Amino acid sequence: MSGTTGTDTTGTGTTGTGTAPAGGPGTRDTGTIRLGDRTRGEATDDTTRYAPEWLQLREGADASARAAELLDPLRIRLANLPRRSGGFVIHDLGCGTGSMGRWLAPRLDGPQHWVLHDRDPYLLHFAAVGSPRSAADGSRVTVETQRGDVGRLTADALAGASLVTASALLDVLDADEIEALAAACAGAGCPALLTLSVVGRVELTPAHPLDAEITEAFNDHQRRGDLLGPEALSTACDAFSRHGATVRVHPSAWRLGPDESALTAEWLRGWVGAAVEQRPELAARAADYLDERLAACAAGELNVVVHHSDLLALARPAGGV
Repeated sequence: MSGTTGTDTTGTGTTGTGTAPAGGPGTRDTGTIRLGDRTRGEATDDTTRYAPEWLQLREGADASARAAELLDPLRIRLANLPRRSGGFVIHDLGCGTGSMGRWLAPRLDGPQHWVLHDRDPYLLHFAAVGSPRSAADGSRVTVETQRGDVGRLTADALAGASLVTASALLDVLDADEIEALAAACAGAGCPALLTLSVVGRVELTPAHPLDAEITEAFNDHQRRGDLLGPEALSTACDAFSRHGATVRVHPSAWRLGPDESALTAEWLRGWVGAAVEQRPELAARAADYLDERLAACAAGELNVVVHHSDLLALARPAGGV
């Protein structure tokens, strides 16, 4: 979800659903708690957090969904960067519990130093403790944490960076924040791998007459305030392109079947809950819909595809290298 600015309602990163079961994944029938309606600015003890249990629940689906097809062009760019004694410096924005590092670090050769960014010190602790220790070739991987608002990132903050990463982040940013991110990467001359952005499409099998209405309401919820929701990906592509980056996009859908029933159930609760929050007039019909969908999920009779896309932006190296 890893992305932890705004509300992680990934239908994704979320993104994620922005929900987790009260008491953790083992108590799905006791209701849900809302996670991730975070205030702008620095996190405080009163700031709503993403539950590590939710981020752990979705980590396997995230790992399976991320577009491995973007790794070869990324590796080529990294191989052409000037060699540093400490290896690659990778900034992971909105790192959550560190799932991106656990996925990517073992897929890259060479020593790596990960800088984990999040506003939530609680999640930063989990990310640091759970970080990988070795790269694909056995080289050392080290980490440090930085607490702060990734929406205020600057090129100076990325000085010396080899790569910027994030998961389920773009769709909880506004246009100014995406522009700032693209400008910062361009100014630092570093590529960006931004995964698991929602694109506004969900497929449920078997189909239900209310699917389309719930999807539309959820997408509107993603766009509340100044957030871009499903439009974030195209906005980011435009922003990085304007700043001279070569942009590649690849699908990265969650494909949830009977083996992912716990995740599917929590995603359903958050997805439907956000739709009803956006359109309260849906409440009665949505309650029956959710009951039917949860029953089908428990019986192993529901399959869900939540569409996301991954973006690789290859900025022009700083100094024209």
